[in-house]
Amino acid sequence: MQPLRVIAVLVLVFAPLLSACRESGIASDAAAAQPEAPAVALPNKGGSFKFGVLGDFGTGSRDQYELAAQMNALHDRFKYSMVALVGDNLYGSERPQDFKKKFEEPYKKLLDAGVKFYASLGNHDAREQRYYKPFNMGGNLYYTFSPRAEVRFFALESTYLVPEQVAWLEKELKASGSHWKIVFFHHPIYSSGERHGSDVKLREVLEPLFIEHNVSVVLQGHDHFYERVKPQKDIPYFVIGSGGKLRAGNIDRGSGITAKGFDSDLAFMAAEIDGDQMHFNVITRGGKIIDSGVITRRKGSTP
Repeated sequence: MQPLRVIAVLVLVFAPLLSACRESGIASDAAAAQPEAPAVALPNKGGSFKFGVLGDFGTGSRDQYELAAQMNALHDRFKYSMVALVGDNLYGSERPQDFKKKFEEPYKKLLDAGVKFYASLGNHDAREQRYYKPFNMGGNLYYTFSPRAEVRFFALESTYLVPEQVAWLEKELKASGSHWKIVFFHHPIYSSGERHGSDVKLREVLEPLFIEHNVSVVLQGHDHFYERVKPQKDIPYFVIGSGGKLRAGNIDRGSGITAKGFDSDLAFMAAEIDGDQMHFNVITRGGKIIDSGVITRRKGSTP
């Protein structure tokens, strides 16, 4: 066989294999093979404030239950007291048996241990979810609560961001003297998702308020993967949208805003606030820590 024909045959044989690797998310470049930084351990200090973050989870699938098992296992050694839900809490029908299958059963151990779940609504969620007591929304589409004097959460309804909600948020952010102001909602204003990505119109409304009133962390969902966005105007943004659904390979690696992205399995976040620092770990369905770090709260004019 002539040399040129040999080369042509090799190309025909191996080109489909290389394409398949790219489509399945298998790393084929040197950068992807670089060793990752060692995980930053959660301090797990007595008296610190510990919480979890979960999004886009309510499928009732085996995968959801397996991730829930990791949340249970973590709680055995890291006693977080609450979970912030960034929306799409139930997919499909929302009958009483669906709430049981898609929420009460997978997280039963946590609920029995007294862990409180605080929900925000996603585009797949009926607005009547605000009356479901285990979601602790108090009948409100948007609300605020303070589990500790130094920490205050603000849950938004991002599908219909009406002017009344924006005025409410500005008033509540301004009135809060908490050191840590953490906002959570469904539609991300910063995301590298190829399916959804950044909601620029929401950003135009919300970002100025976050900056002016010293919001320290923003938690979002909607895109079905995990992403830690590079700080934008000094504020860290997270997309935590793979609690029960995954859109594999959907992160646009060329967006320029990704500090860490993971789109090959389900994941949730665990966090711990102690003083001016927040440690976080992001844990997969298999129990692997795929991202971790430390955030220092924004101070500005906040006491």
